[in-house]
Amino acid sequence: MTKSISRRSFLKISGATTVGLSVAATLPDKFLLWAEEQGMVKPTYTATLCEICFWKCGVMAKSLNGRVVKLEGNPNHPGARGRLCARGNGGTGLLYDPDRLRSPMIRTGARGDGQYRKASWDEALNLVAEKLAAIKKQHGPESVALFTHGTPTDHFLPLLSAFGSPNVGMPSFAQCRGPRDVGLELTFGETIGSPERLDMANSKVIVLLGSHLGENMHNSQVQDFTEAIGKGAKFIVVDPRFSIAAGKAAHWLPIRPATDMALVLTWINVIIAEGLYDRDYIGRYAEGFAELAKAVEKYTPEWAEKETDIPAAQILETARLMGKNAPSVCIHPGRHATWYGDDVQRTRSLGILMALLGSWGRPGGAFFATNASFPKMEAKPFPESRETLNGGGFPFAGAEGVTQAIRSSTIDGKPYPIKAWIVTGTNLMKSIPNQKETLEAINKLDFLVAVDVMPFDTVMLADVILPECSYLERHDALAVGKGKSLTVSLRQPVIEPRYESKPGWWIAKELGTRLGLAEYFPWKTYEDKIKSQCQHWGVDYEQLKKLGTITIADTAAPFITASNPPVFKTKSGKIELYSGELKEKGFDPVPQYTQHQRPKGGEFRLIYGRHAVHTFSRTTNNPELHELCPENVVWVNAGIAKEMGLADGNYVTLVNQDGARSNPIKAKVTERIREDCVYMIHGFGTKSKALKKAFQKGADDQGLVTRYAVDPICGGTGMRVNFVRINKEFIDA
Repeated sequence: MTKSISRRSFLKISGATTVGLSVAATLPDKFLLWAEEQGMVKPTYTATLCEICFWKCGVMAKSLNGRVVKLEGNPNHPGARGRLCARGNGGTGLLYDPDRLRSPMIRTGARGDGQYRKASWDEALNLVAEKLAAIKKQHGPESVALFTHGTPTDHFLPLLSAFGSPNVGMPSFAQCRGPRDVGLELTFGETIGSPERLDMANSKVIVLLGSHLGENMHNSQVQDFTEAIGKGAKFIVVDPRFSIAAGKAAHWLPIRPATDMALVLTWINVIIAEGLYDRDYIGRYAEGFAELAKAVEKYTPEWAEKETDIPAAQILETARLMGKNAPSVCIHPGRHATWYGDDVQRTRSLGILMALLGSWGRPGGAFFATNASFPKMEAKPFPESRETLNGGGFPFAGAEGVTQAIRSSTIDGKPYPIKAWIVTGTNLMKSIPNQKETLEAINKLDFLVAVDVMPFDTVMLADVILPECSYLERHDALAVGKGKSLTVSLRQPVIEPRYESKPGWWIAKELGTRLGLAEYFPWKTYEDKIKSQCQHWGVDYEQLKKLGTITIADTAAPFITASNPPVFKTKSGKIELYSGELKEKGFDPVPQYTQHQRPKGGEFRLIYGRHAVHTFSRTTNNPELHELCPENVVWVNAGIAKEMGLADGNYVTLVNQDGARSNPIKAKVTERIREDCVYMIHGFGTKSKALKKAFQKGADDQGLVTRYAVDPICGGTGMRVNFVRINKEFIDA
């Protein structure tokens, strides 16, 4: 519709002004924007928080007559700073996705065949409560497990705890950040946070090991990355693929996959041997330097060249570049850290490198989280429960749980049976390795209930599906930010829930009531709870509604100063270059390199990553984002492609070492990747027919991850241990 349409014509089409505006709300956004220009509708702006990914950027949502037409970054929010990434801008695609879950559904056919009937909320919730109560009576409350991710956790974790089960698993630990967080905790006594507390914008040198900034579009971090480029920061990018970040680098190190720790330990040796470390910093704040120096003597640049395929001269040059620019050196510890099964020690080596450079707690390195906090609210204590399974027997497993430990107990019933899963906000078929094991576990269950916005693969295996409304239609828990300053941010509805979908807090509360747990949910609406919290914290709720984010004044102390000495919550109270805790548990107190399996002839190591407009499988069906990237491709080295007679754009099939086969996937023939690996974007190739745009589009990398190396320290699942062959028979000539 163009501007040539007159106001009179518009009113004639709609019949009358009032009716016209009502009709306009159902019409395309361009029509509404035209109506706004004509003065026929006035915009409203609502502050809220994005959840297309879990950076949770602040959003100002623009609505015209009840339809959300535009999302903008909230300038008050530290993660957004007035901007949104492409994914955040595509949030309305989720809101108006025609494939959204619309009403509760109960399975009528065999599990996985997609046969469901519509149910009322009362029928569905009553059925869920009856099933869970019966399982609890027969097997105990611990026989119910929760798999969760993101803000649904704020509602369903209390429900599970009140129910009496300790068994919760979040892929964010065992399949993502867990080894990184444990490695840094063992070194500094704390994690790097999420968002990562990196002062990248003020760095002189930035080191990225497999961190694909520019493709991994975490908003504020990409803004810092861009600002650092503008200020002339030098980048050292370690990656077997010439990524977007590598294109900005002074040094691209196309490392042999699985040898990253060899490179980092060699950097450590060079920095110590050449006296490039911060002597004063190490003397004041660290212990175990002598043991570290002795342990890394063997890691010479000449040795590392043979392991990593990086020239010794370049290893020396990059080590010296870091040393001469310390402490303003940002060693990015990455985010998805589950690579090869020794990932805690790999992250430990990065932490030790940070310490030697004196960058932890220094400008241009890593800054401290604020020490300020809000007072706790009183709450009814949860009942005591049996020993949790989610630690999996790993000495440093985190509270977020080892997902595969719960999966294993579901399969073998040891040490006690798991009979039901509640799955909220996570697509297990795309996040946990070895899909065959996940399906085996699900088929052993007496009951599976899924709470989600979209009919993802895991959702379509559930016995009961409960449709959650999108983040633009609901309240969620207040988001407390502990970056440089203490902040509090509000997610509030922009519009009323569409169809019969309900907020996660409402679903959890209603289930709690039916399970006899109403006393754990003593508020009528979630907004009542939020208002009560704001009053307790001394936060002006009306101001928070308007601004979206409030920063608490005088709560920042990000760097070491005479009046702000560092606090290290390790056993020794210092940075532990040599870890007594690891030694006590039988692990190397200083990281040691172990060579990993390499691909055989004709094989390629499978590596995977993110796309700038997608959040894994969460967005592949989003109409706005799908249009920008409808399917993934597999990067194949140009020399290898030439040997195979493979042209750019041909479709191939990947077959892994165990015979698992991918969907046909388009080859991207390029010189920007090493010969010994292939690369693809994670999250495609959905098997859910209910996702009409994404169904069978692209290839599912997770289907090829049939093997995983479990980190013995924390239980993280290293998933870059699979090898594939390119099946030429499926090349589309």
